[in-house]
Amino acid sequence: MDICIDFDGTCVSHEFPLIGKDIGAVPVLKALTDNGHRLILFTMRSDRKKKKKVDGVEVVVEENVLTEAIQWFEQQGIPLYGVQKNPTQRFWTSSPKAYGHLYIDDANLGCPLIMDDPEADRPYVDWEQVAKILEEKGIL
Repeated sequence: MDICIDFDGTCVSHEFPLIGKDIGAVPVLKALTDNGHRLILFTMRSDRKKKKKVDGVEVVVEENVLTEAIQWFEQQGIPLYGVQKNPTQRFWTSSPKAYGHLYIDDANLGCPLIMDDPEADRPYVDWEQVAKILEEKGIL
């Protein structure tokens, strides 16, 4: 099964452009890949260069926030099948939407969230509940 996974608020807490704190995603994501599922990072993060003024001088600054998210997966030992797209869909569609059998995202309707963390500015995915749902559906 190909699973599209958001990053901020889903794999880590919301702290964009920084990498957020651990919210319990790693063991579930590892279990998914260990069970043969393929993860596709599907996020609003992107790498880009932009012009900024620093001390009155215009300079080009690189923002590598997508690369940093990819590196987070590598550091956790979680393989990614794709980034922003399903690698095989180019053979059967030109759609820009990443194709997956399942999407895990803090913005998904019905995704279980932790809403009452006093240290968090925004709710984030409740991975204990997600794991239970995945087990009930026979995915884990």
